[in-house]
Amino acid sequence: MRRLWRRVLREDRLGALGAVLLAALLLLGMVGPWLPLGDADAIGAGPRLGAPSLAFPAGTDELGRTYLPRVIDGIGATFLVSSIAVVITAVLGTLLGMAAGTLRGAADLAIARFADVLFAFPALLFGLLAAAVLGAGGASAVVVIAVATLPLFVRVVRAATLAVAGREFVVAARVAGASTLRILVVHILPNVLGAAIVQLTYALSIGMLIESGLSFLGLGVQPPRASLGSLLRLGSIYLNIAPWLVLLPGVTLALAIMAVNLFGDAVRDALEPLRGRPLT
Repeated sequence: MRRLWRRVLREDRLGALGAVLLAALLLLGMVGPWLPLGDADAIGAGPRLGAPSLAFPAGTDELGRTYLPRVIDGIGATFLVSSIAVVITAVLGTLLGMAAGTLRGAADLAIARFADVLFAFPALLFGLLAAAVLGAGGASAVVVIAVATLPLFVRVVRAATLAVAGREFVVAARVAGASTLRILVVHILPNVLGAAIVQLTYALSIGMLIESGLSFLGLGVQPPRASLGSLLRLGSIYLNIAPWLVLLPGVTLALAIMAVNLFGDAVRDALEPLRGRPLT
């Protein structure tokens, strides 16, 4: 793991940039409520739709609330919802993918068809269904992100498992009488963990896009709490007279997704050093 971090941070400049930017955004989202930036929910703290100034560096919104702490709260909410959903996806996807690649036969077919069914559902349509059943909010967004990112996670881990399941050390363990559970935990999991980590980073960027899209439509994080998507939705109403209400959360969301993707690419290259090299 130490060698992995050294490769990402020292040998890949774009990966290091992504890691630093991602860490900065995560830290800002976590400690934002304790920063001396004002109360994000205080109505009338300044003029309505006030332009950025020394008193309000990011301006104010339609209710006169200082905008910078609301954007920082939005960073935390977007990362939190997406991270919870992606962790659920990672656990379920890794278990299902390893089971499909190891057990083969009917279990493999059933898991593959299950992933195909989930893959066929558009995220927006499933978001409307989840909001109708669970109500609009963070819980619905978590369910939608998990369902949308699970099929690809299962496929990636299954492919990695199939590449490992036929190796000599796995066959030797099976011949020696090792149980299926021991083979999965001791022999399969360490060898597919790299692929799962790489897929987790990409799933996080997809999750942030889905969460922002759902919040933009009013199906995700609900007021008074803010997310980057809900801030974009409210800011779009006043785009002609207060463009900073869209510019700041939009740029922040783009930087967050770029940071996750750069970091994911660096981790992939560190785990697969031969990828992209010319054959000699």
